[in-house]
Amino acid sequence: MMNPMSKPLRRSLLAVSLALAVSPAMAQAARYSTLQTGVASEPTAVYDGLIVTYRSGAAERTSTAAAATKLKSAMATTAVRSQWNAQFRQAPPVLNRVRRLATGADLVRPASKLSQEQLISLMQTLKADPSVAFVEPNLLMKPIRATAKAVLPPGQTAPNDPNAVVQWHMRAADGHAEHTEQDTSVSFPNWGGINAIPAWQYGDGDGVVVAVIDTGITAHPDLDTSLADAGYDFITDGYISGRATDGRVPGGWDLGDWTTDDKFLVENGGCAQSYEQSDSSWHGTHVAGTISELTNNSVGMIGVAPKAKVLPVRALGHCGGTTADIADAITWASGGHVDGVPDNQHPAEVINMSLGGYGSCASDGVTSQAITAAIARGTTVVVAAGNDNSDASAYSPASCPGVINVAATGITGKRASYSNFGSTITLAAPGGGAYTNDDPSTGTTVRAGFVWSTLNLGAHEPGTPTYAGYTGTSMASPHTAGVVALIISAALNAGKPIPTPQQIREILTQTSNVFPIKPTLRIGAGIIDAGKAVARAAGLAGGGDEANAVLLAKGQVLSGQSAAQGATQLFRLDVPANARNLQIRTLGGSGQVKMYVRATRAPSADGSDADVSSVRAGTTQNMQTALPVADSYFIRLVGGTGGYKSISLTATYSTY
Repeated sequence: MMNPMSKPLRRSLLAVSLALAVSPAMAQAARYSTLQTGVASEPTAVYDGLIVTYRSGAAERTSTAAAATKLKSAMATTAVRSQWNAQFRQAPPVLNRVRRLATGADLVRPASKLSQEQLISLMQTLKADPSVAFVEPNLLMKPIRATAKAVLPPGQTAPNDPNAVVQWHMRAADGHAEHTEQDTSVSFPNWGGINAIPAWQYGDGDGVVVAVIDTGITAHPDLDTSLADAGYDFITDGYISGRATDGRVPGGWDLGDWTTDDKFLVENGGCAQSYEQSDSSWHGTHVAGTISELTNNSVGMIGVAPKAKVLPVRALGHCGGTTADIADAITWASGGHVDGVPDNQHPAEVINMSLGGYGSCASDGVTSQAITAAIARGTTVVVAAGNDNSDASAYSPASCPGVINVAATGITGKRASYSNFGSTITLAAPGGGAYTNDDPSTGTTVRAGFVWSTLNLGAHEPGTPTYAGYTGTSMASPHTAGVVALIISAALNAGKPIPTPQQIREILTQTSNVFPIKPTLRIGAGIIDAGKAVARAAGLAGGGDEANAVLLAKGQVLSGQSAAQGATQLFRLDVPANARNLQIRTLGGSGQVKMYVRATRAPSADGSDADVSSVRAGTTQNMQTALPVADSYFIRLVGGTGGYKSISLTATYSTY
């Protein structure tokens, strides 16, 4: 559930704008400044200093002393001094190096507040240095907050586990009637559930650690918090963490993230707009429950992977969390080293991040670098697509390379009205549509419109544990992270190697359920199906026939292909991110062939779900696109009238 997830903050230097919001009375909050994003739904974003990434091989990359010297000298040149004197009638700002991030980048902070033009000038000056690869604002990311919330009526207990009647999202997407309402005569057909329970015969998450980088976790009778003390609070600023002093501390407990106090307002030197003020969300507790709520304990509800261990990593507090803190949290959670923090004794096989902000994920940025390193360690990174009904390619970490980016659907299997979309989406999972039949125009919210999980009743500090329904892509992401834990558990139980993050991506997409109604906007390969995915991981049949596809390499000609009328052949072409001018074609031979192409998973034999179809008369079929998306393309050849004989299949693309 992308909070008012800061809408597309354009990372281009010239697009950066800054509104001063400083109060000398607010010493701890005073370093926060507000960026104007230019996006109506999320007009501002908050940042604290800049992150400077040095090029590989530069002395500043390995020597903190060299980096400190560079910052001082960069602003002291005659040219820079003359520019600032002429343009701003003042000397250039002094830059203070705050700390080195685990990625090797430096967090730096100007000693004085800057105007919009001054910030742009500073970033341009730093980026012009040949030793600098990238400069970015240290933005505050937000939990992707629920678009709607529902609570159980007063005096009514939560449905007893395992009969968690309201959790439609855990059951099979087979159209069965869900009686989730107080009036049990009302029902809704379920086309959006993940089919979790059948998966547990192969694996229940035992032995798998899922790191939840979020607001932390609260004590709850239906949660295993045995790793809460082993988690870590990565928030460096006491203003955001709510602690009396700055600095990171052991433990992944949620202290609250409320912003209702006046000190949090931007106009008072804080970090929240008036429309953003809210009580504590207990966002991490809800996410954790979806992943691994205790099951078969006659208490509350159920989780996707009930035996998985959640490692809470607190990186979001009052107003969210900074890019720098989140990047270090990713590194630590996946088993990497972060200076000043004890190494993680429980490295996560899976990371869930239901958080984000506007601005595409730059490959040289610290978020992308931290995620790339985590994946290289074998950690699968699952993220929420965002709740702005926009193209997810404009958001981070949703657009970071290698992540499993999850959109939201409701009980009908339709895209939730708020869910982000686009080519960066991997697949969809239940996020809830809130309203009757997932249709906001009805104006009526129903229990079947929400994802139900653990929560807390405290307005500020933690209070009484409870259960509640939320909607958002923040709810879709942990369903997927939980299924990843089941996949790993099933592989271990079957005596198989742990699948790589790329193999897990393929299992998820290739076993996902076809959307009951084809979306008008792209939201990935399909809706996640835990039962099929986990069966595939255990070595059994599950999902489509993608695993049987014949690999087709760039420039290769597969000659002598033949099939009878109605018979099919399936091929796979892996296209890299730097590809251009993709062409797939058949030629030669005799007869009639039909060619269907689909990214991510195999098209059906009738081509009804293909991205591209070529069905002209004869054996010469052709598909081409100038800007292909990096993905696995599945090519299905189908025999037309009389079949085809001795044709050739080939594919080419250029790279840059």
